[in-house]
Amino acid sequence: HPVFEAIAAGKNIEKVLLKKGLGGEQFQQLFSLLQEKQIPFQFVPGERLDKITRARHQGVIAQIATVDYVSIEQAVDNALAKNPNPIVLMLDGVSDVRNFGAIARTAECAGVSCIILPAKGGASITPDSIKTSAGALLRIDVCKVPNLKTAAYYSVR
Repeated sequence: HPVFEAIAAGKNIEKVLLKKGLGGEQFQQLFSLLQEKQIPFQFVPGERLDKITRARHQGVIAQIATVDYVSIEQAVDNALAKNPNPIVLMLDGVSDVRNFGAIARTAECAGVSCIILPAKGGASITPDSIKTSAGALLRIDVCKVPNLKTAAYYSVR
């Protein structure tokens, strides 16, 4: 599902690695979408996927080209464009990427427009956080700031 979400969100995917022997309706949908969008893919043994990540990969790994953090200015502007009273989530002390992903998944369900993280000491967008978020991190603006206090004043402007 996170790979479908990445494609739907227009992320720049370098390559998708598919476990040899995959089948089923969901695989066929993904395979057709990869061909339609001309996203490079490669069939590899399951052992290779296991070496890339220790997480449960379900036979599919997408290599995303860049992590798209936005500036606080852009995040606030985007949030205000979507909703005159947006919900902005600031996280401090969250260092585990899986916890970050779970928080992002819940935040999306709650209508959060953007997530603000400290530049140092906090979790980052990683393949594990994207997977745990069920793709929410691909749909919510995330920005990293050097100082959360300053960001709080800016976001309530």
